[in-house]
Amino acid sequence: MVAHELSQQALIPALSDEHLELQRMVRNFAQKEIAPIATEHDESGEFPLETIKKMGAMGLMGIEVPEEYGGAGMDTLAYALTMIEVAKADASHSTIVSVNNSLYCFALNKFGTEAQKQKYLTPVASGEKIGAYSLTEPMSGSDAGTMESRAVLNAAGTHYVINGRKSWVTSGPVADYVLLFTMTDPDRKHKGVSAFLIEADKPGFIRGKKEPKLGIRASATSEIVYENYEVPVENMMGERGDGFKIAMTVLDAGRIGIASQAQGIAEAAYEASVQYARERQAFGGPIGQFQMIQQKIADMKTRIEASRLLIYSACAAKERSKTTGERYTVEASMAKLFASETAMFVTDEAIQIHGGMGYSKEMPIERYYRDARITRIYEGTSEIQRMVIARNELGLR
Repeated sequence: MVAHELSQQALIPALSDEHLELQRMVRNFAQKEIAPIATEHDESGEFPLETIKKMGAMGLMGIEVPEEYGGAGMDTLAYALTMIEVAKADASHSTIVSVNNSLYCFALNKFGTEAQKQKYLTPVASGEKIGAYSLTEPMSGSDAGTMESRAVLNAAGTHYVINGRKSWVTSGPVADYVLLFTMTDPDRKHKGVSAFLIEADKPGFIRGKKEPKLGIRASATSEIVYENYEVPVENMMGERGDGFKIAMTVLDAGRIGIASQAQGIAEAAYEASVQYARERQAFGGPIGQFQMIQQKIADMKTRIEASRLLIYSACAAKERSKTTGERYTVEASMAKLFASETAMFVTDEAIQIHGGMGYSKEMPIERYYRDARITRIYEGTSEIQRMVIARNELGLR
């Protein structure tokens, strides 16, 4: 039994037989199919299309999407468990899974029309197509009200014409469809943002440079440029000006995904460290006999388990929201904040425990460290998460 399973015995009531079977299935697939190619894809930066297609066939690209739209019809906890197991094998794969599930599919399932779901949700949830989410611009990140891209309704009222540049689009180089957020009413700032479903094979859709990243290198990321791109009015998601509300609602779900990704990275680094502390010999015995190593192991384990409980709590809050309509913003932000900072702490300590070998590319520890760093940035930085949590507690808007 691996280390992190011990704690789950106390949490078994929260995990149904279906959850446990899914966890076993994903773990087996991830360790057999993903882990062996993780280093190769990290070094080359090549998008792992073959394994992504296999995960689509397993139902992992649309876990919470109803079966009628090509998904698995499971719950948020199932999604979190999947993300953890995939991230333990390779964070790049989990990034692709996260965007597909919690940013693209979740948005369409919640806000899309029936026609939009049939055309743009089903093929992505089933893994036949790749989806992407595009909010950020070169000069617009957390402050979406400053975005410079524009969507202008044509004279006939049939199409919006889009111009502008979007940046840091995860899966941008390979996406078939993009959920785009752009300005329709600039004078209204963030209330003037609208959401559109974009087809990548239409004129005016230009894939920009692929970003050379520190970590999650096999998760393709690029700019996308729109030059007089025409999108039909029926491809607007929600009403005109609803874009910011949709984007923020979707990011709540996305933060649970990134928290789970961070958890998986931390668990992988922790388990490798425990094994190394048992096996590495120094001064006549395993290094695990030394109190300073024991302190690191204890601190790593405690933070990982606290992180897990915050993630499970956020999953439960999201499930409640499906019937009550209540927001789970704070729960998602707390889980994402703590899990991402736990991942950085644990991977840093893992390198220290491994010493020089932790710094070498001969072992995956340095990759865990590089991959963990982005979890404190995307889907809202740690600074933004703290602001969200504190403003809610203080009753500020």
